[in-house]
Amino acid sequence: MPLEKKSTRKKKQGTRILKRVAHSCALYLLPYFCLMKILMVCLGNICRSPLAEGILQDKAFKAGLKWSVESAGTNSYHLDEPPHPLSQKIAKLNGIDICNQRARRFVAEDFEKFDKIYALAEDVLYEMKRISKNKFDASKVDLLMNELYPGKNLDVPDPWYGPEPGYHEAYKLIEAACEKIIQRASPNPSDGGALQASVNLK
Repeated sequence: MPLEKKSTRKKKQGTRILKRVAHSCALYLLPYFCLMKILMVCLGNICRSPLAEGILQDKAFKAGLKWSVESAGTNSYHLDEPPHPLSQKIAKLNGIDICNQRARRFVAEDFEKFDKIYALAEDVLYEMKRISKNKFDASKVDLLMNELYPGKNLDVPDPWYGPEPGYHEAYKLIEAACEKIIQRASPNPSDGGALQASVNLK
């Protein structure tokens, strides 16, 4: 066989091998190289969802995940306001700065923009359905606490009406749920890793 043909065959074999390797890497590392967009939603976007945004974004960054996390509220009572002072305080006590966030309202078009949307409570989920109408996509939505207690449909209690301990409790619940999300994005397939996360978070 001419030397030129042998060289061409080796190049083709090398290309096929590289493609197989690239495909395998893509399956397991998708969340690490592709931007995943996640939205956290509560009622006013000043207490619970800002904490959820800050906590998950911090954890994703530390885990090396290419995720963008935002938050919104289903009502418009606090538009453009910063998070509640106690939410800011609790976040800062845990090494997270959320002071630059500003409240915005959840809109139907968020279903087109985000890969996964978490509601912080069932009344929030109801309002999301009402706002979105025919754009509501159930495949993209879940209650955040279902990450921690699957199928229980539990709320993160709204601390807005109470004193500081309620904010600590909200932080504790949100942090635990966000940790579960990050665990599912582990690069270890035996732990339900990146391949599972890339599918289940969408």
